[in-house]
Amino acid sequence: QVQLVESGGDLVQPGGSLRLSCVVRGTSTSTFSAYGIEWYRQAPGKQRELVATITRGGRTSYVDSVKGRFTISRDNAVNTGYLEMNSLKPDDTGVYYCATLGSWGQGTQVTVSS
Repeated sequence: QVQLVESGGDLVQPGGSLRLSCVVRGTSTSTFSAYGIEWYRQAPGKQRELVATITRGGRTSYVDSVKGRFTISRDNAVNTGYLEMNSLKPDDTGVYYCATLGSWGQGTQVTVSS
């Protein structure tokens, strides 16, 4: 059974940075590397939105609101996806989820506030 475990969420001041991790357990590195990874976020009272995607080939895409501030990456050797977030704004507050191999993680809370 595939399990996704996110970590790295925290309370941070505006302008700060965080690095989220998504460890995928229960699958081989070869299977992990064959799938894309997506990061979503859900702010209070809002719908979940797709924030960033990385394909199995390493091609990335971002929602406009995070372009130039967030970077999605992956390390296939350790079945892990990452979301590097810089210049954080209060609007980035929410629960961040990773998704891959048809599964979702439990989410990690990011709060941007002074």
